[in-house]
Amino acid sequence: MGRKYAIGIDLGGTNLRIGLISQHGEIKKKTKEPTSEALLESILAGTGDLFSEEVAGIGVGVAGLIGRKEKKVLISPNLHIVEKIDLVGALEERFGIPVLIENDANAAAFGELWAGAGRGLANFVLLTLGTGIGGGIVYERRLLGVSAEIGHMSINADGEKCSCGNYGCLELYASVRAILSRASSALEAGRESILREYSGGNFYKLTTEDVYRAAFDGDSLARELLKNAGRYLGIGIANIVNLMSPEAVILAGGLTGAWDLYVQEAMKEASRRALKELIDKVKIIPSFLKDDAGVIGAAGLVFHAINRSA
Repeated sequence: MGRKYAIGIDLGGTNLRIGLISQHGEIKKKTKEPTSEALLESILAGTGDLFSEEVAGIGVGVAGLIGRKEKKVLISPNLHIVEKIDLVGALEERFGIPVLIENDANAAAFGELWAGAGRGLANFVLLTLGTGIGGGIVYERRLLGVSAEIGHMSINADGEKCSCGNYGCLELYASVRAILSRASSALEAGRESILREYSGGNFYKLTTEDVYRAAFDGDSLARELLKNAGRYLGIGIANIVNLMSPEAVILAGGLTGAWDLYVQEAMKEASRRALKELIDKVKIIPSFLKDDAGVIGAAGLVFHAINRSA
């Protein structure tokens, strides 16, 4: 019986996704659950549900800085629990097959290169726009093995302190966490908004979907939150364009659901700030694989590693 599948694991600050992926980048089965304190148990159980003798290896994408030689997470500002777990060792011991670990946004970038919006591109940067902001860089159709912690580039030298220890990081202004934090602060300060009704009085229970819905209904606070966050994202994109001059910036993650406000504002700001000769050649496009980019990419890296060693 041939080993024609790989298991991809995408571990983010909000959700744990696990998928059984074919050699052609097709999802055969997948699971999704909230990221919890019982992280290792959830990963082992979810992987076990999809495992068979046809699985060649396991790829793990984790939100954080990865030590590839050590095969571990060095730091994960939005998911500190994973820093204390030997994910690779636990999976190898349980299932007896090769396991590789990569940053989740890098894995998503490889997924788009292999089976998504990056298939026809030689050079692109992918941004994951979720709880935090991650990045992956593809150059000459190869995923660069660099940190690509784009969410932790400083865009405000005198800004707030980030959980990573830096100040003024992009994700402090343009991520899901940033938008919801500013929403709750505005409501606590007495700002009028339909978001009060959506939250039922508990502002910390608001979701980005609530903000999208309110913005669609014309709520001024929701629209302001999304446009301000988009402006900061545009500053980050302008820096990327000036540095990398990619063919495309691919946007993935939950915040792409607010494309008409958040992303459109980012495009405007990037056009204002980046060198015109560069930004005019860059496409800003949505992920093709959407929430599945991470699991597909993590599995794809397994196949890529097997083919290289063959």
